[in-house]
Amino acid sequence: MQKLTLILLFIMTLQTPIIFDFNASSGISKWSVVNDVVMGGRSSGDFDINSNGHGVFKGNVSLENNGGFSSLRYRFERMNITKYTKIVLHVKGDGKEYQFRVKRRVSDYYSYIGKFKTTNEWQMIEITLKEMYPAFRGRTLAIGNYQSDSIEEIAFLIGNKKAENFMLFIDSIILK
Repeated sequence: MQKLTLILLFIMTLQTPIIFDFNASSGISKWSVVNDVVMGGRSSGDFDINSNGHGVFKGNVSLENNGGFSSLRYRFERMNITKYTKIVLHVKGDGKEYQFRVKRRVSDYYSYIGKFKTTNEWQMIEITLKEMYPAFRGRTLAIGNYQSDSIEEIAFLIGNKKAENFMLFIDSIILK
């Protein structure tokens, strides 16, 4: 029975494209933190791998100097997603709301956003791609929800219009 379970898990893994699966030896050099300091704010964020092999995005959101967000982004070669309708996040948060963002092309000035609320437990968050709405600098754009067949960038963002500390553990990001 155990062997059958392992075989089924292996088959499911082959059919589920992984955008990123964190572990103790994950290379995170393509992940970058972008805070509101790019616009004069004072928020701070940091990203690293913990001893359990999870990505840890943590910091402090400050409203000083018209600030209010911290984000973590990952750029990669264009990934074809025509066969998939959802992104699944395996995360553990701090009870706060976050945004998950995608870009069809790195050169797009806007992102498509799906919001999710965390708990203090590990969660599998499913975000339906066609329900992700386009936005730029906090403003929703009237260009329709996500309809692309590819992704080149993903991001996590916290910006709840209040000063707060945050911590988000990330285990994996997959397509479904």
